Amino acid sequence: MSYATKLRMPRTEAALPGRATAMPINDRHFVNGRPLRAPFPEYCATAMFGLGCFWGAERKFWQHKGIYTTAVGYSAGLTPNATYQEVCSGMTGHNEVVLAVYDSRETTYEALLRVFWESHDPTQGMRQGNDVGTQYRSGIYTFNDEQMAQAEVSRQVFQKSLTVAGYGAITTEILTAAAFFYAEDYHPQYLAKVPNGYCGLGGTGVTCPVGLITAA
Repeated sequence: MSYATKLRMPRTEAALPGRATAMPINDRHFVNGRPLRAPFPEYCATAMFGLGCFWGAERKFWQHKGIYTTAVGYSAGLTPNATYQEVCSGMTGHNEVVLAVYDSRETTYEALLRVFWESHDPTQGMRQGNDVGTQYRSGIYTFNDEQMAQAEVSRQVFQKSLTVAGYGAITTEILTAAAFFYAEDYHPQYLAKVPNGYCGLGGTGVTCPVGLITAA
């Protein structure tokens, strides 16, 4: 697979076919013991983000106050139940994403947006640091109109801060959430299982002014 190919979304007719069978996983969070699959408690809400390699990205969210559970997987692509190797080929269109289920009594979607923006560089296109490919693109995948509105406002607000700091245009895609396909069982909570494992995330050092999102 050429470098150029990994930077382009595949055409529908060229995408890998995938399979009908879902990936078998251990349905318990390695860190907090809670389930990775729905149903979740009624006081919980769900968010989904892509911000580079999902190993480090997931840790950013499970460490956030008010998170009920997290899971990693593939979304925003074309291939059902893709494998990690297939996603890395660039021929599925999927992004590596984190599913963050949060206790809405303890935290907010706006607070999760701040974690998202501050944990990576959203100006890098189809890469994050040394990780190159469509699966490393920056993305916010929303589950309702309120999340969509907050995500779009947060992008506008954070762009102003990034511009002042000398960064270019944000390349983050904001889309209605598509199907989420759980990743293979060795990926969830990887950096808790392998504390010295690889993490390619690197933020910009720019603070996301969350209060301004609400004001806007």
